[in-house]
Amino acid sequence: MASALSPPRAPKPKGIVPLHYYENFLEKKGPRDRDYRKFWAGLQGLTLYFYNSNRDFQHVDKVDLGGFVKLTDEAPRRNLHDPGIHFSLVLWNQEIKFKVDSLESREIWKGFILTVVELRVPSNLTLLPGHLYMMAEARDKEEARRALEKPSCFLKASRLEAQLLLERYPECGNLLLRPSGGGAGGVSVTTRQMLNGSPVIRHYRVKHEGPTYVIDVEEPFSCLSLDAVVSYFVTHTNKELVPFLLDEDYEKVLGYVEADKENGESVWVAPSAPTAPGPGPVPPAGGPKQPPPTSTPVSTQDKLPPLPPLPPPPDQDENYVIPIGDVPAANYVNDKVLPPSRQVALKLKKLPKAQAKAPKPPVKPKPEHKVVNSGLLARKLAASTAQPIFPTTGLADVTAELEEKLQKRRALEH
Repeated sequence: MASALSPPRAPKPKGIVPLHYYENFLEKKGPRDRDYRKFWAGLQGLTLYFYNSNRDFQHVDKVDLGGFVKLTDEAPRRNLHDPGIHFSLVLWNQEIKFKVDSLESREIWKGFILTVVELRVPSNLTLLPGHLYMMAEARDKEEARRALEKPSCFLKASRLEAQLLLERYPECGNLLLRPSGGGAGGVSVTTRQMLNGSPVIRHYRVKHEGPTYVIDVEEPFSCLSLDAVVSYFVTHTNKELVPFLLDEDYEKVLGYVEADKENGESVWVAPSAPTAPGPGPVPPAGGPKQPPPTSTPVSTQDKLPPLPPLPPPPDQDENYVIPIGDVPAANYVNDKVLPPSRQVALKLKKLPKAQAKAPKPPVKPKPEHKVVNSGLLARKLAASTAQPIFPTTGLADVTAELEEKLQKRRALEH
């Protein structure tokens, strides 16, 4: 029985082959490597790219030459098991060892590295005229590239943010470029160094005049690119100033390789990180699920020290001043006599009680007695109300008089 033929698979799309100033085989040994590993290496810009083979277009490792310090040669080793030629690339934060097959290959690699770093063709190396011509072309391409691109130590940060970055990450460098506050395409240079244990921060202005950048110092210096500006500060400070470069060797997003079920090809998948449950209320079991709370990302660089808490608003009562002289002073002869305020309150409470004790007479009294009695009572009440302070004896006389009137009225009724 003939097996069913599977449909032909489409060829994988090929990537764009990178263009390098120079490329060849190169063995590399980093600070964490135990032995040399052979790569196909290519130099493009200020970066050395390493590939598993010369047919690959995706690099597996790279070395940034922005922190270049020097190139050193190692003495030939009289070892039959290691006949290679060794040289070292010294950066400001690490040292990488290389091994090639011949002295000519070592001189070519050193020449191209020095050309792109210093933007000049070295004259102290043993090179053929064809190699010097290739390095001159690489220099021209690198100058054109730098005129369009900004250096790695250029960050879109304010003056305060630049100071905080240099203070927070001193191991990443002490020189940083940022946009100038005056605009017009100019930039500013911020540096931070330690002097006797105290930080010294300096800011320099770089003007953009046509195709050149002019460093505004005592003797203005013109540069063709921002990389040349960085090189000026590094070389004129005996390489004490190091361009700021954040360490990006570690990934921030978790990902994994997953096989596609349709065509069988592997794809890179970066799942979204799960949101931690917040302290909010728990939704009911049968109800709809609530969406996770959204959080606003905050840049670590923009974080400033927390401001002190504001003082609580003053109490409204504290805004008023109570005058002491307005309170009437009361001098009491007898300590047992109640204060005037309490006496007035007692009188106001007792007067309605005395009136309530007089019941309404079932028989109307004579008009002359009613008018006299009501007028007398009204005069008594008016007189008592007009006086602010009542003596205790006056209140007893009024009560006795009212009781006497009431007894006379009851006697007339009987």
